[in-house]
Amino acid sequence: MSVESVRAFFLEKAPEISVLESDKSSATVVLAAEAFGVRPEEIAKTLSLRVGERSFLVVTKGTARLDNKKAKAAFGGKPRMLNAEEVVDVTGHPVGGVCPFGLKTPLQIYCDVSLKGFDEVVPAAGSTNSAVRISPQRMADLVAAEWVDVCQTQE
Repeated sequence: MSVESVRAFFLEKAPEISVLESDKSSATVVLAAEAFGVRPEEIAKTLSLRVGERSFLVVTKGTARLDNKKAKAAFGGKPRMLNAEEVVDVTGHPVGGVCPFGLKTPLQIYCDVSLKGFDEVVPAAGSTNSAVRISPQRMADLVAAEWVDVCQTQE
């Protein structure tokens, strides 16, 4: 069902973007990179987080890790990951398919500056075997994301 909400999102907002589906799982960064023929860092992973009562999404490059100090400063408190049930309740997407498109409930979306080094990234598309190819800026524009610097810089 959630891949359908992603398809509907793109049909309305960016009909030139197609949802890609693989017969392989793309539920992790490594699996997604293999399934869609890109390097792990080119996967745009979406983290489902909460600070206090506020849930939000952060999209980062696939190999990035949150920097606790930067994230706490940017989000006004220490973020914690939502559990699998909370993720589905809030986004409508299963873990491994979470993306900033076609969400069940409106959420604030942040894109980490780690994505800006790529012409194209591959975020999930609502299921554990779907994705889209999109430029980071286009993705941010489509979902009204705010750019933040919340990941560790070494890699």
